[in-house]
Amino acid sequence: MSYDMVSVYTLLMGDEYGPATVSVHGSADEAWQALDREVRTRCGLRRRPRRVVDPEAATRLADAWRAGDAELRFWQICPHQVPIMVPAIGRPVVPMRH
Repeated sequence: MSYDMVSVYTLLMGDEYGPATVSVHGSADEAWQALDREVRTRCGLRRRPRRVVDPEAATRLADAWRAGDAELRFWQICPHQVPIMVPAIGRPVVPMRH
């Protein structure tokens, strides 16, 4: 087995209504879309039509949401490099001798 590095992004959000939530995403775009979607849900705003979410617009929306109660609301998107084990596929099988 060998190791390979994979990029993942975590979205951490919390507010006055309960414990923080953490979600894991395979790309930065997915993380920004999740932030936009989560803030809109928490604010009671309608969801955006399916399109690419601009990270700057998502940041402005999330910062405006946070400003409503800066003591209790927070959000963070954090990139990570995660090592994963990759099996050796296609390697010739050497028969064992008895």
